[in-house]
Amino acid sequence: MPTNPLQLLIFIPNILFAITIHECAHAWSANRLGDPTARLMGRITLNPIAHLDPIGVLCFIFAGFGWGKPVPVNPFNLRNPRRDDMLVSVAGPVSNLIAAVAFGLLFRAAIPFVQAKGSVLWVLANLAHAGVQLNVVLALFNLIPLYPLDGSHVLEGLLPRSVQSVYESFKSYGTTILLVVILLGSFANIPILSVVLGPPVSFLTKLFAGH
Repeated sequence: MPTNPLQLLIFIPNILFAITIHECAHAWSANRLGDPTARLMGRITLNPIAHLDPIGVLCFIFAGFGWGKPVPVNPFNLRNPRRDDMLVSVAGPVSNLIAAVAFGLLFRAAIPFVQAKGSVLWVLANLAHAGVQLNVVLALFNLIPLYPLDGSHVLEGLLPRSVQSVYESFKSYGTTILLVVILLGSFANIPILSVVLGPPVSFLTKLFAGH
């Protein structure tokens, strides 16, 4: 969570960009797979205003977690609803991982030329490194198999049909479980998410941006 104006300057554009490409990827993939709902609502765009939930953004800044405006998907329009729902869901995290790779390349290109803290290249390098980390975090967090995160749709599509009813009964508790886990980390100093996501986030950040 940002603690000073410079960190906010680095954090805010990165989180706006990460949310925007994530939601735009959902909308674009849904349209490609047969459902124009999001396209007709103007969601296939890189304009952040179309994808931002004001409360979700404020929570990102002040509480360390938040959300964008969900992209509406009508599974009845998809050509292969079970498969395509998974593809639409995974498109968001994949877009963030692609962005993380791009930011990593930018960071590697900028860092050899940084000569002084506070210089333009120093700020650019920090923006790029934060872009790597934030996009990796957003991708991996959304792949957690708890409703309403993208990972829950992927898990649902992979499960055998024989256990779909069992999963459906469990899915309704996903939001509550997720909220409890987040609140425990933010206010009770029980960092369940950090323990789970910390190692893969660290690994991918170092992989994309170097040491």
